[in-house]
Amino acid sequence: MTSSEVENVDLNSAPAEQCDLLQDTPAVILVRPQLGENIGTAARAMANFGLADLRIVAPRDGWPNEAARAAAASTGCHVVDGAEIFENLEQAINDLHFLAATTARPRDMVKPVIAPETAVAEFTGRMRRGERCGVLFGPERSGLDNDQMALADVIISAPVDPTYASLNLAQAVLILGYEWIKAHGGKALGRETAFDGPAREGLDLQGQRPATKAELLGLFEHLESALDTSGFLYPPEKRPAMVRNIRNMLQRMGATEQEVRTLRGIVAALESGHKNRGGRP
Repeated sequence: MTSSEVENVDLNSAPAEQCDLLQDTPAVILVRPQLGENIGTAARAMANFGLADLRIVAPRDGWPNEAARAAAASTGCHVVDGAEIFENLEQAINDLHFLAATTARPRDMVKPVIAPETAVAEFTGRMRRGERCGVLFGPERSGLDNDQMALADVIISAPVDPTYASLNLAQAVLILGYEWIKAHGGKALGRETAFDGPAREGLDLQGQRPATKAELLGLFEHLESALDTSGFLYPPEKRPAMVRNIRNMLQRMGATEQEVRTLRGIVAALESGHKNRGGRP
């Protein structure tokens, strides 16, 4: 798979416990990568999504490569520093039981083609049985050649626009890593800090509780009284419909008890200002 043509990878994941150890993640094997920057950004993508086993076959510019380390930034430096370097592909895959090759085109090979999420589910099942798995990514310019792909058990292709199917190396690795973390990383989203804690999908009430119906009714009555005084709920025959519309609007807020108190404070401030100005109904 090439940096410019990172072989399509698509994955459907099954839930599993989070894997932290090197042997618990599939190996990412970069075959003859050309640019250190691409190696570094691929390593950064691995670190973002919990992958750590990086194997590099015959890097064009030699190793170690400072450009790779710089591109990995602080996020992926440990992946670059821990990378294993091999002279040929056969050495890099010797300990693996199951191997996938990433490509945007099957090239008439009689091999199963799977999406990245399906690949992750396959890796998970096999690794739970003690097997080791890996994924091949080819050089930037040309991708994997047919002889390299022939060593793989399956082909991984991602769902992309067929007209623009070419991905760079880091993008291809990132797609695989994203599907891996979805299956193994739990439900936390984004950065976790001591202040924020892990983000979760949905609305975070920040320790507040939803308002009770009694609190909402108190807000409704307070607001409607103020609107009566100001003359907003006029003419009388339209008042019931206007009140229902206002109540429906406020109900859709899903307000917390703190938000109800704030709204009542706003209404009270407006009432006080109106009275201080000798306002007219």
